[in-house]
Amino acid sequence: MISHSRRHCVVELQALPSRIGQIRRIVSAQLRHWQLDPLIDRAALGVTELLSNVHRHAQPDKTCTVEIEYRLGRLTVSVIDSDPRLPVLRAGEADSLETCGRGLALVEAVSEAWGARHQPDGPGKVVWFSLTAAPAPTAPAHPVRLRTKPVREPARTTIVAVDPVAVSTGLSVPAPVGVRPG
Repeated sequence: MISHSRRHCVVELQALPSRIGQIRRIVSAQLRHWQLDPLIDRAALGVTELLSNVHRHAQPDKTCTVEIEYRLGRLTVSVIDSDPRLPVLRAGEADSLETCGRGLALVEAVSEAWGARHQPDGPGKVVWFSLTAAPAPTAPAHPVRLRTKPVREPARTTIVAVDPVAVSTGLSVPAPVGVRPG
């Protein structure tokens, strides 16, 4: 189920691998709609990592909710699930041969802030990250007037081919082709 308002979007889903790509596309489309294109890659990566964690770790089920909210120049992406265990960022670098364990470090790297808290009104938790949107370009205070010079058309020049023999002998010179004698 998807619901959204002017600056808030909520998607309920099962955190299954096939659905994670779909949510990434929904987040991208919503950010394009809000004209937050520069945030799309980081938001899509962050939500992918959070949903992958739900898929991998959440018990007893994989049902979760993704909330996207844009307020006061800040985008916040939250993933809410029913598992009360809070995620823990691993200290230090992951072993280069490990295939998991880097998700929260990646979320931390692409966001300005992130965190996790227990649901205040029930079981489960909220894991979130936020991104700051660059301010939209503003119009100049006064309109800029461009001064242009009028464009003058170049003078027309007619090129006439003349037979030098006819000129030197005094014979009449025929009018050039396409020019009517006056």
